[in-house]
Amino acid sequence: MRNKITNNFTVEKLILLANKKTAQANNILADNITDLFLSNEGRLNEHERALMGSILCKLISSVERSIRVQMSKKLASEANVPSELMLFLANEPIDVAVHVLKKYKQLVDKDLLEIIRNRTDAHRMAIAIRSTVSADVCDELIIESSDDVIEKLIKNSGAEISKPALEYLVSESKTVDHFQEPLLNREDLPPSLAHKMYWWVSAKLRSKILKKFKLSEGLLDGLIESSTFVSIGQDMKNSSVMEKAIKLALKLNYEKKLNINFILQILRQEKINLAIASFSILINLNINLIWRIFREKTGESLAVICKTLDIERNEFTSLYLLLQQVRSGSKVQATSLLTSVLEMYDELNIKDASNVVGFWRKEEICKDNSLLKEKLFKYKLDVNERRAI
Repeated sequence: MRNKITNNFTVEKLILLANKKTAQANNILADNITDLFLSNEGRLNEHERALMGSILCKLISSVERSIRVQMSKKLASEANVPSELMLFLANEPIDVAVHVLKKYKQLVDKDLLEIIRNRTDAHRMAIAIRSTVSADVCDELIIESSDDVIEKLIKNSGAEISKPALEYLVSESKTVDHFQEPLLNREDLPPSLAHKMYWWVSAKLRSKILKKFKLSEGLLDGLIESSTFVSIGQDMKNSSVMEKAIKLALKLNYEKKLNINFILQILRQEKINLAIASFSILINLNINLIWRIFREKTGESLAVICKTLDIERNEFTSLYLLLQQVRSGSKVQATSLLTSVLEMYDELNIKDASNVVGFWRKEEICKDNSLLKEKLFKYKLDVNERRAI
């Protein structure tokens, strides 16, 4: 049978129990305090509950932590508990606070922000997995928390992560690998940000980006410019060899002699600069990006541009093996990498590949995006300004 004060209940009796500090007294105390709010025959009305908040905080602070843990767990899902009491429990050590931080829905953003700033990473972790997390609270968690907490926040579908915060996290995912898959799993991640991640995620995640994140026709409008070669002179101004390769490729293109067979031929002769310039003109992408694609061992990006050009499967296979050979300096046999990239090539359709290339043209992902850096700086500045208010 539970030890409860069933007759002539008074707060004075609870205080006397708290002062006894015995195991039996603590159990009776915990049962009766929680029953003030949980039982159908609760002894306090709404007005009395409000008045009891500060008294109960003092009372609870005198009991053993194990009892406070029990009380926190029992009260966390209740809506009619004094907010003062629940805020007290939320600021307790994490074994007491965790249930309140995870489940108590009446904690307001102001209180959560204070806890994020002044308590431990364990407290922040509990907040990050609440059923709903507002944009302001998400911002503060991202600024104040460890990578493990931020990863949990990203995985939380109930977290309202703002567009600037998503841009910041996408940029961070270049160096924090375990942000990548959770970000790509979020339903609110814009396709434009997903495609930015293409260049630093694994082959498995690249395939996911191509399948899941379709670029809308509206976003593609205006992406194809008349020429991307206006920047070539600046990019390659110190390379006379590349300048000559560009001029020759432009001449051959004008004469309608620039095609995949020509590129395969010059790769067999290991004329890599001319091959890069030729591909750059055929696909209308910046030379720096083509250079990066050629150096990529897995071949996924090469598959995307070749599919856009509607290159035959056997020609793509030859191109991939020739590039591997140029890199290694010896003849390359078919490998598991080739098998994998061919499977991807077969699954890709021309429209999806063209959409991706269209996005690459617009964003010039091969370069550092100074605009994104400015946004990240402004995002951090805005968050810090909100904290100062």
